[in-house]
Amino acid sequence: MTPREQLEAVFRAGLCAVEGGAAVRRVLRRAGDRLEVAGRPVPDATRLVVIAAGKAAAPMARAVEEVAGERIRAGLVVTKDGHGLPLQRFALREAAHPVPDARGEAAAREALALAAGARPEDLLLVLLSGGASALLSCPAAGLEAGELARTTHLLLASGADIEEMNAVRKHLSAISGGRLAAAAGCERIEVLALSDVPGDRFDVIGSGPCAADPSSYADAREVLARRLPGTRLPDAVLRHLDAGVAGRLRETLEAGDPLLERVRETLVARSGDAVEAAARAADERGLRPILLGEVLRGEARRVGTRLARLTGAVRCGEPLCLIAAGETTVTLRGEGRGGRNQELALAAALAFEGMPAPEREVTLLAAGTDGSDGPTPAAGAFADPLSVTRGRALGLDARAALAANDSHGFFSREGGLLVTGPTGTNVMDLLLIALGPRTLPPRGKKG
Repeated sequence: MTPREQLEAVFRAGLCAVEGGAAVRRVLRRAGDRLEVAGRPVPDATRLVVIAAGKAAAPMARAVEEVAGERIRAGLVVTKDGHGLPLQRFALREAAHPVPDARGEAAAREALALAAGARPEDLLLVLLSGGASALLSCPAAGLEAGELARTTHLLLASGADIEEMNAVRKHLSAISGGRLAAAAGCERIEVLALSDVPGDRFDVIGSGPCAADPSSYADAREVLARRLPGTRLPDAVLRHLDAGVAGRLRETLEAGDPLLERVRETLVARSGDAVEAAARAADERGLRPILLGEVLRGEARRVGTRLARLTGAVRCGEPLCLIAAGETTVTLRGEGRGGRNQELALAAALAFEGMPAPEREVTLLAAGTDGSDGPTPAAGAFADPLSVTRGRALGLDARAALAANDSHGFFSREGGLLVTGPTGTNVMDLLLIALGPRTLPPRGKKG
């Protein structure tokens, strides 16, 4: 196996550990007529009303179909374009991501109506995965979908992180910040979530439609002032947030709100699970795993440069695989096309070229566990000390591509893209770096 093939195999092993359907089956169990959610029994007469939202919504919903079957009374699945699957008991809606569109608004209103129509004796089962914030984008009263889309686009381009993004989105929404739970007509709500956020916080996953929200209108206003100073934002958005700061609008639900007492939340998969599985797969392939933690945070190009330089400081007499997780951000400066993982890889490639010739082979893979990196069909990209040289032989200028945020344009011609298609999960990004000789000796069982 080449180093790239080794890393792709390790990456896919991480994906298998957090696949959405399998994650749901681990906690939703049935023996005869007895049904349990995370060990909590569901009375025989209780029927499920299911709302699934996010990039892994379809496989999660399919698992519920397979386990609960006729116990499902109604269901809705909202996912990103191209991430849907054939389903028997659910209405399937696809919408835009990461910038929301009118389809996301329609789906969010459908979800609110479904929750409100749940009978007191029903169980509302909410399946959340990364992307739900944009896919369930329901403007608060007085706002329009286009105004939310414009604000989201500007925040994404500014390099805002997920907590900042969601502080704003929750205060422009009619469904986030606990409001889906508040709308529910039933007495019991179960949330099963794949975490795509640092710290695995339920108030951040999908903008917390069934969770208490520690942020405020003032926090949202502060994010806009800090991230978008001098930027022309939609007037209605600013008026709405200012009304909230002045106390004329009700805040999102806070901890201790009686409406949230009926909610139980269960984390079914997280990035740590993917990291652990990747570490086992690396070890089986003769690469000793070194876990770096959730260090992928901040500007992608800076993180890529730092990680490349880190490889030059590592000294070890055996093949290694450095493994990290998290989500970086990208501040758009150019008109190119790419995603945070491809930008990280391109910055790392430039740093590799500027370092002394390595004593050992170095190969990096940065990829999104959802299979999509920004507005591109790639999950991410590989980089090594010869990436820039290969690009130059094709007439490509790696530094100019990075300046233009055109990492996809570079790697699509240089050959470094990793394309997986939708993966059925979303637990942030994984970064893998192989250090070692060109031929890696097998150690233990091969996967």
